[in-house]
Amino acid sequence: MSVTQKLAAFVADAEDGALPEWTIHEAKRTLLNMLAISLSASRSDDAKILIDWARLEGCRERASVVGSDLRTSYSTAALVNGYLCHLQDYDDTHFPTVLHPTAPVWPAVLAAAEEASVSGLATLAAFVLGAETACRVAISVHPWHYDAGWHITGTAGVFGAAAGAGRVLGLEPRALVAALGAAGTRASGVREVFGSHGKPLHAGQAASSGVQAASWARAGFTASDDIIGGRRGFWAVLSPAGHSEEALLYDLGERWELRMNGLKPYANGVVSHPLQDAVIELRNAHELTADQVASIEARVHPLVPELMGKTDPRVGLEGKFSFRHCAAAALVDGAGHDAQFTDEKVKDPVIAAVRAKVSATVDEAVREDEVYVTITLNDGQRHEIHVEHATGSPENPMSDVVLRAKYDALARETLSAERADELWQAVWTLDEAPDVTGVTALMQLPGK
Repeated sequence: MSVTQKLAAFVADAEDGALPEWTIHEAKRTLLNMLAISLSASRSDDAKILIDWARLEGCRERASVVGSDLRTSYSTAALVNGYLCHLQDYDDTHFPTVLHPTAPVWPAVLAAAEEASVSGLATLAAFVLGAETACRVAISVHPWHYDAGWHITGTAGVFGAAAGAGRVLGLEPRALVAALGAAGTRASGVREVFGSHGKPLHAGQAASSGVQAASWARAGFTASDDIIGGRRGFWAVLSPAGHSEEALLYDLGERWELRMNGLKPYANGVVSHPLQDAVIELRNAHELTADQVASIEARVHPLVPELMGKTDPRVGLEGKFSFRHCAAAALVDGAGHDAQFTDEKVKDPVIAAVRAKVSATVDEAVREDEVYVTITLNDGQRHEIHVEHATGSPENPMSDVVLRAKYDALARETLSAERADELWQAVWTLDEAPDVTGVTALMQLPGK
């Protein structure tokens, strides 16, 4: 069997009830997180671009778009929902690879589940298996693929979207191989567009391509038997510098990469989260204000300046990829929510002045979820802190209580408190539901 066939067999043959109980719990958490951030994002002009486009497409009303009254084709709904989920950069992160698995996988799974009318448990299991597929593909090409400039959420995420949607549609292994092949040949997304609408589009494209690929495969579509490991396949073409078959298949079904996934406490690139934790903690402990601070110095992982190196962001989306802005907003506002990444915030003269005082030194020995920070005051006082594991990392995960607070704050921007609570309960009991309609109906907003 090829590596693609082995992966497909794992996804197709797994039993819903045999998955570890904690994975189903984590699937609910990721769905709640997705719905909250997508509902919040749906209110923005950035979201309106794709929602209005989807209305103009005039597709048949088959699947639901979060935060609106729009029902459209399965693939269009997956596209828009994937875009919304990743728009604020407030979703989840697979820490070993910086893949964001929810944004491509859940929208594809939900769209397929609206068509197939499968049980809530089957839907949750499909996400678990789709997310595992995306994470396994991602880790098999890490770090070479990402270092070359590919956005791994789009390129590896499309495999997870196809696997999850294919699982919902009941594809047997051979058809699932075809679905992975159709999805893999559309793997795309480059890091050059980070800080623009192009980045969340990668997640939407992956979700849409995944649900399309699964649907085509169900109808008899054929593709390569080894889109991942073939001579001109994903590994050879998109990660020629290196790949690992062992990382793809080792302990498949025994060791779950979902364990290494974390929910974000801040609405920006995850590698800056330790810095934000540190600045907020020092700010609160010493009651620091912007006019007191002479400098903020950080010792960081190499990915921080590489991914978050925008020195002078011009718009809010660029601020999400500026560690200097993240630190400055953390000091001034004591927060890192989407409100800290508006166009107005990046132009705020107080935040801009602090931004100019932030610097970082790369240290190969510092982990991605770790940081050392020194804040020096104008009077010469120095406050130092070491954050060993950032909030939301696998070693310091977001609790259900904190997730509920995040959910309420974001979902209630769009839904009434009563409707938001009903949606929370619908997801939390999804494994007992006959289908997903209780969730998809509540995640919409009539008249919007």
